[in-house]
Amino acid sequence: MRILVTGGAGFIGSALVRHLLADRRHVVINVDALTYAALPGALGDVEHDAHHVFVHADVRDAAAMAAVFETHDPDGVIHLAAESHVDRSIAGPAVFVETNVGGTQVLLEAARRHRDRLPGARADAFRWLQVSTDEVYGSAGPSDVFDESSPYAPNSPYAASKAAADHLVRAWRVTYGLPTLVTHGANTYGPFQYPEKLVPVAIYRALTGGLLPVYGNGGQMRDWLHVDDHAAAIARVFTAGEAGQRYNIATGRVCTNRDLVQRIAAIVDRLAPAHAPVAERIRFVADRAGHDQRYALDTRRIRDTLGWQPRIGLDEGLAATVRWCLDHPEFARLLPPA
Repeated sequence: MRILVTGGAGFIGSALVRHLLADRRHVVINVDALTYAALPGALGDVEHDAHHVFVHADVRDAAAMAAVFETHDPDGVIHLAAESHVDRSIAGPAVFVETNVGGTQVLLEAARRHRDRLPGARADAFRWLQVSTDEVYGSAGPSDVFDESSPYAPNSPYAASKAAADHLVRAWRVTYGLPTLVTHGANTYGPFQYPEKLVPVAIYRALTGGLLPVYGNGGQMRDWLHVDDHAAAIARVFTAGEAGQRYNIATGRVCTNRDLVQRIAAIVDRLAPAHAPVAERIRFVADRAGHDQRYALDTRRIRDTLGWQPRIGLDEGLAATVRWCLDHPEFARLLPPA
């Protein structure tokens, strides 16, 4: 299968590209604008793979997207290209609307026109997978668990832009018959994550003697999913999911941000004892505006119908990520100012 992946040089995208290329039946056409968040080396393992074609282009560029479809003739699309950092969306929401909403519309139109030109069997098999987020559901109550029928209630500009993109995807399915699927992933961590998100910030601050910031009292609850598990789930939905369906992707286990950072501190103490005791450098800072307090997803659909299960436990995944950061100290220079 010839699969067009957008955002394939980014954090989740590069993990997905590596996962897809492990199946030698696939050719991946990887379209990425190479924004700040694409860390050097993320595609190093596949850079010279004959099954991997890289195209440096922006999904907002209609002419470039039309050319990608015409030149590379994909059998389907997995759309990950997006601005994703909530803090950046609060400081400057325009680029989130332009990329996450406008870019999705441009790509949907290019995909629709491409599918309309395909012969019958290929047109029938064509599919689009929209990689979305659990943040579109908003903040869950103390005992709430969101399933795929839960209403959207986004609270940040980032979440609102992803929700808007999801609605466009639904509209292109209902109006034009484009076979689409949507995934809603939990908070994801692992190698090659740009150090502005909580996990890499905490790890690199711990390894460089800095303070580890935690918003508010750290009581916000999140489900933490290793990027390799997330990539495997996306691939499974793309190849075996039912068109028109949405699939939540999570571990089913939540912890507070405070607990998460304390776990990271303990792991760094063990793996890099010269930096111990890290927990003494945890600092609680002013909370983010509109900060969702709890996310929790019902994942029975993907587990029961597609047989997907997460394989990497939180402590195992965090330890592997700390080891990766120890092997890649060069990315500490990208940390935001303390």
